[in-house]
Amino acid sequence: MAENTEKRALSGITPSGTLHLGNYFGMMKPAIEMQYEYECFYFIADYHALTQLPEREDLQQRAFRIAVDFLACGLDPARTTFFRQSDVPEVLELTWMLNCLTPVGLLERCHSYKDKVEKGLPANHGLLTYPVLMSSDILIYQSNVVPVGKDQKQHLEITRDLATRFNHQYGEILTMPEARIRESVAAVPGIDGRKMSKSYDNTIELFDSEKQMRKRIMEIVTDSTPLDEPKDPETCNVFALYKLFASEEEVEQMREQYMAGGFGYGHAKKALFEKCREYFRPFREKHEYYLNHPQAVEDILQDGARHARAVARQTVDEVRKAVGID
Repeated sequence: MAENTEKRALSGITPSGTLHLGNYFGMMKPAIEMQYEYECFYFIADYHALTQLPEREDLQQRAFRIAVDFLACGLDPARTTFFRQSDVPEVLELTWMLNCLTPVGLLERCHSYKDKVEKGLPANHGLLTYPVLMSSDILIYQSNVVPVGKDQKQHLEITRDLATRFNHQYGEILTMPEARIRESVAAVPGIDGRKMSKSYDNTIELFDSEKQMRKRIMEIVTDSTPLDEPKDPETCNVFALYKLFASEEEVEQMREQYMAGGFGYGHAKKALFEKCREYFRPFREKHEYYLNHPQAVEDILQDGARHARAVARQTVDEVRKAVGID
């Protein structure tokens, strides 16, 4: 069996745009915390981004900005293998092996594929086989734990199914991964109340200027309850975001202010802005450093890719031997 560890975690993020609070609390913060508990492999999924045919310069810049944001927010390259997906081409070879075991009907039933086609994205082959590449991303590093949002749970189930099929056909080579469901993903509302998402244009970006951050927070949709009347904090988008930053004591204090009346949504938005600004203030200096030192970012990604590729190569070598083409 290829190299294995009982505590190896794998996660990736597609460079589809500027990162926002939903990305941070849904994926980045939990991933950064995991680096103290697991051997982590985190990658920028630029192969996956190709399903939407981005412009060359846009893709490169987005990948760079994601790397900068992760490093600024606390990802430690001494603890975590951090790399671009495309710097480990072995993942495409394993994807082909897995494609040959994947029923077409299984892919056609994927919620993500159907949802994206319904939204008007072209039904290209990459979009259809996205879950197979995702499976290869996971299995090539013999990952034990994969943190995913609820919307990605089906893809993890496909990964387990393909690992089972391969191991049954060729022997116990691929590690069976377990999902760690990130329950918090759906708890990050955008400024319009829907899930925070770039596609809805309702985001608050991590490293916007303070002026722009304040502007977006002040645009958060609220109801028309007058200033003097009590308000329900549990139905308020401002309160939901405030809870992500504040201590339990601060949350309870604001809850009481909502219910007592005389506390307007403008007051709540101002408090949210102050919390958001202070929370990200310590990250801004590192963010500015990495933005101005792209070679330092590239060196980190290349170091990560070398380690990731060595692990991936070991898995692919065993897979090639098992299927008879070594």
